[in-house]
Amino acid sequence: MEIAIIGASGYTGGELMRLLLNHSSADVVTATSRKLDGTPVASVHPHLRGLTDLVFRNIEAGDIDADFAFLAVPHTAAMKIAGTLAERGIKTVDLSADYRLAKDVYEKTYGVRHEAYFEAPYGLVELHRDEVRGASFVANPGCFPTGATLAAAPLAHLAHTIIYDSKTGVTGAGNTPSGTTHYPNVGDNFSAYKWTTHRHLAEMKQEAARLGSTARCYFTPHLLPVNRGILTTAHILLREPMEQDEVEALYRKFYEDEFFVRYQKPTLAAVRGTNFCDVAVESEGDRVVAISAIDNLVKGASGQAIQNMNLMCGFAEDDGLRFAGMLP
Repeated sequence: MEIAIIGASGYTGGELMRLLLNHSSADVVTATSRKLDGTPVASVHPHLRGLTDLVFRNIEAGDIDADFAFLAVPHTAAMKIAGTLAERGIKTVDLSADYRLAKDVYEKTYGVRHEAYFEAPYGLVELHRDEVRGASFVANPGCFPTGATLAAAPLAHLAHTIIYDSKTGVTGAGNTPSGTTHYPNVGDNFSAYKWTTHRHLAEMKQEAARLGSTARCYFTPHLLPVNRGILTTAHILLREPMEQDEVEALYRKFYEDEFFVRYQKPTLAAVRGTNFCDVAVESEGDRVVAISAIDNLVKGASGQAIQNMNLMCGFAEDDGLRFAGMLP
């Protein structure tokens, strides 16, 4: 299957190419970039040197010749392309935020008018597998909502309040330098940002509601001085107390058939470079602390996008994604 990656010069584009090298049935034939037209991919993604001879191309969506496309572009850019790809019969996973939320919620959250809205499956496979399977277009979840929702999902319907506290690596900010990501401001440091206003909270609330929860949801992210990973602590305040053995049994049962969710002590090192989400819980009665760990570039972005592609196209769900983490 021939793959196009639209917006391939960033971290998620590079990660898509790295992971798809191991896929049994996928061949990346097009990597687009408006600014880097004619530049070898390996000069921007040096870890791919010797593994691809692709060059970036500045081509319009209507001229792309591929069976499948990944939209690795900023929000508002995807909506300008999605319709063209659909008209041409190119199945697509969108890694931007443009189709994750209901139209009114998106416009309120992102402060822009949605110019080409349609409903799309939300590609958190562990919760929406049936909707994703065979779909022609899927909205890939945000990195924070992926780790947060998987941490809380088994208990969300029993909670009256869920407080998410996440720590993320710097790659979550993308590869464009800024004052926030400048090394002296990140190294040997630890800080919170967007304490009550992070856009990903809308996805967390949406998914909690889809799980039958009426819980109030809150979220605060923090920036870690590491490259990859998100560790999320979910404080799940229950309507009725539950003992440790009850809660643990519930989580093990909920995820027993999910290859990419492992019940074990979550650490960033154990999931680095992988599509796994590690989860564990501890109960003190009416409050359960659920912790998850993911790689923000893999399960939080490109790996999950490939997991969605596999379901959309009838491949094994773990094709191209079955490998261990880079521990230590």
